Amino acid sequence: MPDAPTATKPQTPPRFNVFVVGQRGRIGYEAALFAASLRLSDPDFAGRLIVGEPQPGPLWPEDPRIANADLRSLLTDEFGAEIVPFESRDFGAAYPHGNKIEGLEALPEGEPFVFFDSDTLITGALSAVPFDFDRPSASLRREGTWPTIELYGPGYATIWKSLYDKFGLDFATSLDMTEPEKVWRRYLYFNAGWFFYRCPRVFGARFRAYATAIRDDPPEALWGQSLTPWLDQVALPLVIHALGGGRQTLPPDLLDGTVSCHWRLMPLLYARESDRAVEVLETLFARNRIKRVLKAHRPMQKFVLQGAGAQARALFDRAALPRKEQAIRNRLRREGLWMR
Repeated sequence: MPDAPTATKPQTPPRFNVFVVGQRGRIGYEAALFAASLRLSDPDFAGRLIVGEPQPGPLWPEDPRIANADLRSLLTDEFGAEIVPFESRDFGAAYPHGNKIEGLEALPEGEPFVFFDSDTLITGALSAVPFDFDRPSASLRREGTWPTIELYGPGYATIWKSLYDKFGLDFATSLDMTEPEKVWRRYLYFNAGWFFYRCPRVFGARFRAYATAIRDDPPEALWGQSLTPWLDQVALPLVIHALGGGRQTLPPDLLDGTVSCHWRLMPLLYARESDRAVEVLETLFARNRIKRVLKAHRPMQKFVLQGAGAQARALFDRAALPRKEQAIRNRLRREGLWMR
């Protein structure tokens, strides 16, 4: 008689670290809100929550560290975050987006990580997301923000191919051949709001090398293109392609869907994000310990606690939002509901 089939035990998702940047001002408050949302939405998360903090140095005219003692305590004592210092060698105040690049090299070597921009809420079970850390990817919630194609200048193919050629990468295998040549979606392009890989130091070293080389010695096809603030998003697809990743190596609608929300600015959160994201935000602010500290950040105070968020939300139908973010911004400005 044949043996009875053996039941297959469900695989446990690998343990990983979460990395955000925290520093003086807005980003420190956003990092604390991120940490609070992670603990609320995924109490079973067992990895390390690491807040990378840039340190004073010649590239920062002012001290970039989180100065508010209550905010530091909220991060470490309330939410169990580890504040990890890192040095700014290549970017600093001139390009603060570079913090996500430089901070990676302060993370534990060989331990899988997921990076999130600090202006993100975790809205579901992050620990259950089936990351394939050997196949990195990043956020596809983006518009065609770079490059800008001029009437008599090089097109998308020429510009992107010049970058792949610069680093000895295979351009052809990066293309989405279902899209026409003159459509930006044909070319590998991400929002840098989240990304992941099996080793932060390998990823960070490659990211630093590509970003600084593009900034300091861009290919001729890039002459006339602005790299501020797009440099991280120009280099990121090259890094992901070089490390064996690509588009959507995760199931759709998890990150930038049911599990995370890259809200970016308080007015945009209320105007366009899901009911779940607003619920998480307002649940957190109902906790006195959190509210007492985070209300010092004026946009959070105005939109969450003083009713501006409800006003902004009433202006838009989430099922029929304007196609371009700029249209949402313009409407909010006209109504006096725009803050950074």
